[in-house]
Amino acid sequence: MIKQISSLFIVALTLTTFNVTAWSQNGHRIIGKIAENHLTIETRRAIYPLLQGDKLAEVTTWADEMRSNPADFWKYDSRKWHYINISSADEFKPAKYRITHNKGEVTDIYSGILKSIAVLESPNTSLEKKQFYFRFLTHLVGDIHQPMHAGRSEDWGGNKIKVTFFGKETNLHSLWDKGLVESENLSYTEFVEFIDTKDPRIISRYLASEPKDWVLESFHIAEELYDIGNGEFKYHYVYEQMPVVKERLLQGGIRLAGLLNKIFDKSAEVQVNAIGYLEQNNK
Repeated sequence: MIKQISSLFIVALTLTTFNVTAWSQNGHRIIGKIAENHLTIETRRAIYPLLQGDKLAEVTTWADEMRSNPADFWKYDSRKWHYINISSADEFKPAKYRITHNKGEVTDIYSGILKSIAVLESPNTSLEKKQFYFRFLTHLVGDIHQPMHAGRSEDWGGNKIKVTFFGKETNLHSLWDKGLVESENLSYTEFVEFIDTKDPRIISRYLASEPKDWVLESFHIAEELYDIGNGEFKYHYVYEQMPVVKERLLQGGIRLAGLLNKIFDKSAEVQVNAIGYLEQNNK
């Protein structure tokens, strides 16, 4: 595993009590496995030293697992990397972010993604630093596709909104983190087999986007999810929302692959075809 983060990498962020876990471990692993299925061979070679012997699906949960680390960065500062709070689409101003591999503070998930991309694209950063930001990037791309990670600050992205799911008390954020994904009773590999696609039309549509678009997608979905009615969710909620869950997981995996292919394989036509590894090995 990657060494404990050094003070060089610690960013001074405001303390928050926000619960920032997103998707269950299975949810993140689903995204990681889908991404792995769509990497080009060149990208797979390039990320090998960044994986440090792990599989991509394993790496995606690292940023949450490290929160057990007693260092202040992991206990407090890293939390803001996982979410963004905006009250309206007009409030989100991507142009205000000035992020490079050695400049720019990580204040939210969007700046965290930009920072990770900048570090990985730069030839002037160490392997250790790239390993850190690679692991974070695989996680943050998953997080931003969980709609409540672009939720409202006043309710901590739905953490304060109590609901029941088949009679069990939970909250809106946790329901979307874990409850819906786990209700399918599938392993992450089974889930991937059910939802992954090789359809170039779907892949191209999902890739015709940028991280700023993913933020707004989640924001708009979250705004609809706040209409909880009586907050007692059963089969009707699964029927209504499971297609959204599956689409966000699939989008997260394909977009993570597209992003990694763009960073590490300059010959990859990521806006046209990200079938990558599967296609190349089926020829």
